[in-house]
Amino acid sequence: MEALLNQWLWQEEYWLPPGFHWQDMDTKEHGGHFPRPRDLIYTLPLAFGFIASRYVFERIIAVPLSKCLGVKERIRIRAPSVPKLESFYKQNSRQPSQSEVVSLEKQCGLSQRKIHTWFRQRRNQDRPSNTKKFCEASWRFVFYLIAFTAGLSSLINTSWFWDHRECWMGYPKQPVADAHYWYYILEMSFYLSLLLCVSVDVKRKDFKEQVVHHIATLFLISFSYCANYVRVGTLVMLVHDSSDFLLESAKMFHYAVWTRTCDSLFVIFALVFLVTRLVVFPSRVVHTTLVVSLEFFQPFFGYYFFNALLLVLQGLHIFWAYLILRMVYKFVFLGKVERDERSDEESEADDNGEEEEEPDECSWEQRKGTINSKLASLANNCVLNNLTNQRNLSSRLPKTR
Repeated sequence: MEALLNQWLWQEEYWLPPGFHWQDMDTKEHGGHFPRPRDLIYTLPLAFGFIASRYVFERIIAVPLSKCLGVKERIRIRAPSVPKLESFYKQNSRQPSQSEVVSLEKQCGLSQRKIHTWFRQRRNQDRPSNTKKFCEASWRFVFYLIAFTAGLSSLINTSWFWDHRECWMGYPKQPVADAHYWYYILEMSFYLSLLLCVSVDVKRKDFKEQVVHHIATLFLISFSYCANYVRVGTLVMLVHDSSDFLLESAKMFHYAVWTRTCDSLFVIFALVFLVTRLVVFPSRVVHTTLVVSLEFFQPFFGYYFFNALLLVLQGLHIFWAYLILRMVYKFVFLGKVERDERSDEESEADDNGEEEEEPDECSWEQRKGTINSKLASLANNCVLNNLTNQRNLSSRLPKTR
């Protein structure tokens, strides 16, 4: 197996510039070590460690924190027990077509309207609770905040943080410091844990884009580590972490209905995201890998593959920037952020009116006032009818006597 991998996967022309060999990256220097592909084996057990840590964090810290911040659940009506509809829901489809509804109508003896109502209520039961979404956002917030803080502290004193030409000085014979080694390993382990949990996490509007983002990130981190693109790779991870923890914090306060805090954090996040992802990332990071690197070595397979992955990420940045600008438009002209267009919208939210919303205090007062006015009108009509009947009865009494 090792010989086969060396023959097909680890060929030097795929990973290293022309004229360099794996033996050139096999000695320790300056208190660091050269990256080796076998180092990435540790990411798999660390990914399961992240999953276990998340499980403990959500139950010990996130759930009590959600109660302290006032996260409330929506009132949802449970669908009645109908075995045939339940079987169809689990085995066939959650949203039956019209022909399937007609068939179910004959099987269950229910009207089409009741069948549509049952499926709507059943889908609402499977929607994630606000507490679950809060726990997921808080876990990501903690990691992104720690990762950004640790990454910035480890990079701010490096030469390539200020001068991006230093990313390629002496490439690929660049030893990796222990701090940058663990920065790489932990970031990759975390994104691997997100990919493993994607089927049980909240399914959002940009679910497909998130999966593509995780896969591209894993390929980018693993390939850049093996090809010793560590210097520019640390800059890529730092740029991404700089805005992600702001987004997750805005989500947390959104679920807690802290509207002003959520809106303020969202505005800060939007500014940081647009500057880092649409200005800093393409003008500094992509430019140095696409243009500046050619001053130090000739193009090879790794050069094209690495830049292709960066361009995929940039395409996702443009997509998310479009959603964020829509949110900014709503915030400016409507006065508030109603929904998180980037990644907080659930995949089934396009079913207008399907979810039983918990009435807020203002709408309940309006409904109560309407009901009281109707009851008053009804009572007045009843009184008028009684008075009229009483007068008619009084006029008839003398004749009867």
